[in-house]
Amino acid sequence: MANPTEDILKIKRALQKAIDNGISQDILDILNQLAKVTATQDMLRKTDIGKTLGKLRTNENVQISQKAKDIVKKWKDDVVLSTKAKATTAGSSKPSTTSSSTTSNTTMSPSSNTTSRRTSATSSPKTPTTESGPPRTVKSDDVKFDSTGSGPRDKTIELMYSAVGLGSYADSVLLLKRAKAIENAVYIDFGGVNDGYKNKVRSLALNLKNKGNPGLRESVVSGELPVVKLCTMSVEDMASEESKARDRKLAEEALFNARGAGSAQAETDMFICGKCKGRKCTYFQMQTRSADEPMTTFVTCVICGNHWKFC
Repeated sequence: MANPTEDILKIKRALQKAIDNGISQDILDILNQLAKVTATQDMLRKTDIGKTLGKLRTNENVQISQKAKDIVKKWKDDVVLSTKAKATTAGSSKPSTTSSSTTSNTTMSPSSNTTSRRTSATSSPKTPTTESGPPRTVKSDDVKFDSTGSGPRDKTIELMYSAVGLGSYADSVLLLKRAKAIENAVYIDFGGVNDGYKNKVRSLALNLKNKGNPGLRESVVSGELPVVKLCTMSVEDMASEESKARDRKLAEEALFNARGAGSAQAETDMFICGKCKGRKCTYFQMQTRSADEPMTTFVTCVICGNHWKFC
């Protein structure tokens, strides 16, 4: 491709259009096209297409969600391999450089060597690129920030940095900005470092570090989810889409199994099962919403056990 980044941006726009229109086949066709792309860290950073794919991992269409997950995994592997290849190339070129400068190096004192290494390390913060590598921390990324004047608050910033940085390709400057904003929002909300502050920090850290909920981290880092809103969300609100779908299913199962007053089942042939097309069904009604709303009817197919509801 003449301009890989521009081509990916065009594909991204086409993908977003297909998503907006809800055309599953178009989405799958575009995902199959993206699966053939070899990702680089530069491409992911410039196009931000990972954010779009991240949302598709929780799509209700199983084929789409699985394909998106496969592509994200492949691209992470691509970036890791690319990083290792660069490291190997750099390592293989070191002997010739070292040999040509042996004389000058021997004249340098140990202290000057140490100073040189330290200066190099602090002047270029690292940006690890994969969850499989070491966790991203303030220390591992060589990140420096001005102290708040409070030890616990500084520790919270470090904790939030590692939480939002889990598996992220984002620059360390952006991660630090988000971490400081989260800590500051919690501090202001609770008016100091108290029990409420500590409990909220603990809850945020656990949810952000949840490997099964990458969408939450990605939306915070990208800015799609404002920090102020994140800090007011409940544990249920922060849960992944998979967890929310599972909870809804469990709640629905509980409603079908509920047997309160007035919920006795009756057998009828006026419903057709969408699964086996049989007409032998039982049903009961229950008030699941406000009193001025119609009752919900729960139907179970006697033949195959399939059940559904309607109002």
